[in-house]
Amino acid sequence: MSKRKKSPNKKLKQSLTQTLRKVFSQNPESNLTHKQVCHLIDVRDGALRKLVFNVLEELTKEGFLQKSGHSIYGLSTETNALFGTLQITPRGAGFVVLDDPSYLDVFIHPKNLNQALGGDRVTVQITKKGNSRNEGVIVSIEERERTQFVGTIQMEDNFAFLIPDNSKVGTDIFIPKGKMKGVKNGDKALVRITAWPQSADNPYGEVVENLGNSGGNDVEMISILVNNGIDYAFPDAVMSEAEQVGMELDPKEVAKRRDFRDVDTFTIDPHDARDFDDALSFKRLKNGNIEVGVHIADVSHYVRPGSAMDAEALKRSNSVYLVDRVIPMLPEQLSNMACSLRPNEDKFSFSAVFEMDENGKVYKEWYGKTVIHSNRRFTYEEAQEIIEGADGDYQDEILLLDKIAKILRKRRLKSGAMNIESEEVRFRLGEDGHPEEVVIKTSKDANKLIEEFMLLANRSVATFIAKPNDKNAPTIPFIYRCHDKPSPEKIQLFDMFVQKFGYDIDLSDERSISKRINALLQDIKLKNEYSIIQSMAIRSMAKASYETQNIGHYGLAFQHYTHFTSPIRRYADLIVHRVLFEVLHNKKLTYGNDLNDVAKRISRMERKAIEAERESTKYFQTLFVMDKIGEVFEGTVAGIAEFGMFVKMTENHCEGMIPIGQIPGDRFYFDADSFVIIGAKTKKTYNIGDPVKVQIYEVSVRKRQIDLELIEEE
Repeated sequence: MSKRKKSPNKKLKQSLTQTLRKVFSQNPESNLTHKQVCHLIDVRDGALRKLVFNVLEELTKEGFLQKSGHSIYGLSTETNALFGTLQITPRGAGFVVLDDPSYLDVFIHPKNLNQALGGDRVTVQITKKGNSRNEGVIVSIEERERTQFVGTIQMEDNFAFLIPDNSKVGTDIFIPKGKMKGVKNGDKALVRITAWPQSADNPYGEVVENLGNSGGNDVEMISILVNNGIDYAFPDAVMSEAEQVGMELDPKEVAKRRDFRDVDTFTIDPHDARDFDDALSFKRLKNGNIEVGVHIADVSHYVRPGSAMDAEALKRSNSVYLVDRVIPMLPEQLSNMACSLRPNEDKFSFSAVFEMDENGKVYKEWYGKTVIHSNRRFTYEEAQEIIEGADGDYQDEILLLDKIAKILRKRRLKSGAMNIESEEVRFRLGEDGHPEEVVIKTSKDANKLIEEFMLLANRSVATFIAKPNDKNAPTIPFIYRCHDKPSPEKIQLFDMFVQKFGYDIDLSDERSISKRINALLQDIKLKNEYSIIQSMAIRSMAKASYETQNIGHYGLAFQHYTHFTSPIRRYADLIVHRVLFEVLHNKKLTYGNDLNDVAKRISRMERKAIEAERESTKYFQTLFVMDKIGEVFEGTVAGIAEFGMFVKMTENHCEGMIPIGQIPGDRFYFDADSFVIIGAKTKKTYNIGDPVKVQIYEVSVRKRQIDLELIEEE
């Protein structure tokens, strides 16, 4: 709802303050008189000119401006105007996560948000420095992250408000009477912000689409996407371009490419996959070696720079995989049809071809545009059966590739790569879209076979571009996939954590951290705490990102690494294909300094996709346990915080929360130093990994939240 109205004079002063901050931030070298400032912002009224003077003086006292003479003002040399991304807390305050990692996050009081919304790119000025955090004010909004939101309509007499589903937006949206499109109280709607007058507490908006009554998977998935800044539909211009892409290959283009159509080629993918990014070809050579081709869908042939499809692909940056649907980066005419390496069809591809022996030693590499024909589509399950001894197509080839993949993996781990066994929570959905079963998907040898050859291609392309052995080689603008070393603070926390389980490992040597963690995980693989310790090991690592300055990939133990193998679903790979083609053909390089901005954007959009995917999983978890309220389950403490503890239920793998004030038997508090929850009188503690018994107390689909009660053992 709308906040209490401020007085007109107070609002006017706030508006002038914000305007003057922008004027001087955008002209950091200028010194302006009071008269010049009034002229710039077109203030002529005497009373207003006096108010401008008063604001200038206040900004000077605050330290934002400095005076270089009588009534001559300029940006203070002490002013820290920094760029970052705004995050809104449930209480309406904000934190700006700065681009420069050497600075602490900046706390923003609600009165200093200056109409910025959660997710916006902003310029912030630090007004107060502290040991644990800085405080500041938002000077300007550089990029509005999104202008469309999904929420619930709250009707008033002659207007309405949209209450966004995502509380991190930070404000409700005012909808005038003529902009409602027939929505009713309680309806879900998609609303676009149209204006935000300086005098208004809330932005003004209009209903774009009435989504009807709350509930239903389609509405909830749209809500998750929109409120994470992800478009769920393609613009008409993009769809029009996509429809022009045909399935037939141009013979002139085929003639320019290396032809692999007579070489045995196959794909191995999930059983429900519709877009096939990659294929493997296999050929025995006369010298006793084998030739393995890693063939990747040639999206760059169809999606050209400057096109509507390219602009939209950059905007999205990646496909998004929700529980019950995929939101593709490219329209289906490309992602599932023209580009997809479907069986028994000739396809254009961009390939990395390796001559190697049966021990995985690479003798020659070749990169270039190709045309291929996939002879067989395998699911992971079918390939796994062959690896485990069943008869099947391409049995000898799959068994040899599996042998090589295991050698490559062993070599990586010996070099210090992290050995993480992925576990994904999946749902088996009924015909009505309701979850009927929770399934844990694990990675088997067939998955690892494909993974190792994709890693080989990605690493080899990155090394080829970087040319580390040629000191005279020019630096080529490129996007690397980087993973920094873990911070000492996080490793110390992980060390404390595993000690609670009775494990003592030496993590003091930075060079051997991953090897020692691998050894621990191998030792406890069959124990109950394996999953939670592996999860904490992953959390203790840095997050991978796209960068133009290569720092290597710690988790994979690669000096050079990029993403080359999935251009249907990742924009980074599309750029890597374009740059590689230009380098191979000595063409003028298209990309320069702007590549850094692209890398930041696709890293940011990747995080949004991960958040949307997590939220969709939480949504389906709430659906799955909706009819289990009152039931009791065994569980494990999966996380703790100052507000409570999270418990993962063993039987259904769903996670819920117990508020700290509702833990029975004592008054409990969170001890940040030892990272445990402690009873004030009894000194009873709850640690991550502790077994507990819980009862499902309440389930909120809207909040994606499962509330639990702790059942005390007698």
